[in-house]
Amino acid sequence: MELLSIRLPELVGGPLSINAIREDLQVSHKTVSQWLLILERLYSIFRLLPFGAPKIRAVKKEQKHYHFDWTLVEDLALRFENLVAAALLKWIHFRQDTLEEDVELRYFRDVDGREVDFVIVRGRKPILMIECKWNDVEVSPSLKYLKLKFPDCEAWQISATGKKDFVNAQGIRVCPALVILSQWV
Repeated sequence: MELLSIRLPELVGGPLSINAIREDLQVSHKTVSQWLLILERLYSIFRLLPFGAPKIRAVKKEQKHYHFDWTLVEDLALRFENLVAAALLKWIHFRQDTLEEDVELRYFRDVDGREVDFVIVRGRKPILMIECKWNDVEVSPSLKYLKLKFPDCEAWQISATGKKDFVNAQGIRVCPALVILSQWV
């Protein structure tokens, strides 16, 4: 379990493959699954389910994980993504607890490899999409694709160190992370 805890921060933001971890640690699939459940119950990690429907050819089973203590993640870009995940989860829990909203934090990935870091879902409809970037870069093609599929959904591309702040023709807000992070609890 200690080796798993050491390995997990390196895997933040990507698909969580229990089989690959099982092979790395040379233990059974059931053992890794149980260890992950223990880490979740101890509030060490949390997992996100994929968002999607057949019309967007989304993956159905691949989960992502993040750490409640995002400082464990060494890669700065992944640490930033983990920080945003933790802030979003806190905001989601606040909405669920105080307003009794049926909201969930998910992510999007389809069979063609397009991915959006976070999708907040109310009921079964996406209400907010967020893509995290370290610097100012072009708007993510995956975010553009998902925004086309759900034009009424708010979409943001935020950056840790970027300075640009604008809304593109599709209605995607591109801005520094502090703009949106300051709006959450």
